[in-house]
Amino acid sequence: MFSSMIQNLLSSSGQASAMQRAVQMNNYVNNFNAQLNPVEKKQTDNQQAQVQSFDKVLRNTAGVKFGDLLAKPVTKVNANIYTAQASSASEKITSKEQIKNIIFRAAKKHGVDEKLVNALVKQESGFNPNAKSKVGAMGLMQLMPATAKGLGVTNPMDPEQNVEGGVKYLKSMLNKYNGNVILALAAYNAGPGAVDKYSGVPPYKETQNYVKSILANYL
Repeated sequence: MFSSMIQNLLSSSGQASAMQRAVQMNNYVNNFNAQLNPVEKKQTDNQQAQVQSFDKVLRNTAGVKFGDLLAKPVTKVNANIYTAQASSASEKITSKEQIKNIIFRAAKKHGVDEKLVNALVKQESGFNPNAKSKVGAMGLMQLMPATAKGLGVTNPMDPEQNVEGGVKYLKSMLNKYNGNVILALAAYNAGPGAVDKYSGVPPYKETQNYVKSILANYL
C-alpha cells in the first residue's frame, strides 16, 4: 500500500503519526495546486504543472534519506542569534501576538498558508524581530541584505517589511516548485540553485534539519 520510503516512516516515527503526516501533506499540496496563482510566469490550464505527491517527493529525495528526516524533528533555531539594538520600528512591535497579526496579513495577501509562515518564522528567529545571524541575516524571516534589497525591503529590521519580503520570497519559491512545500522550504534555506542541482532537498545537514523542523511545527 505504501512505498518503501513511507514504510520507513511508519516504522521510525509510529504508524499513526507518519500516516497522518503523509495524508496531511498530500491534502495540502493538492489543495494548494488548485489555488495556485503563479506570479513569475503564467501557464495555460493545459500547461500548468501538477504538484508532486508527498510520496513522490520522498522517492525523489531518497538520496538524502529525507524519509529519515521526518522521524526525528529538530526544534533548534537555525542560526546563532543575538539581540541587537532595536530599530525604532521593531521597538513598537515586540509581542508575539503583534507579530502573528503581521504574518496573518502578509500570508493572506500573498496566498501562503499562515501556519507555514508561522512555522518558518519560529525556525528562523524564534519570533524575535531583532534577530541577526553571524552571516548577516536579519529580522523575523532572516533576510540576507541582497535578498532584502531585491524584494524591495528598505529596512529589514522593520517587522512589517521583513515579513512582507520574506513571505513574498517564500511564495516565489512555492511558485517555482509548483506548490511543493518541501522543496520551497529547502530553497528558502539553501537557495533554489542547490535544490535544482540535487533535484530535491540538498544533502546539507543544516538544510535537512531546517526542513524537518519546520514540517514538524507545520503539520
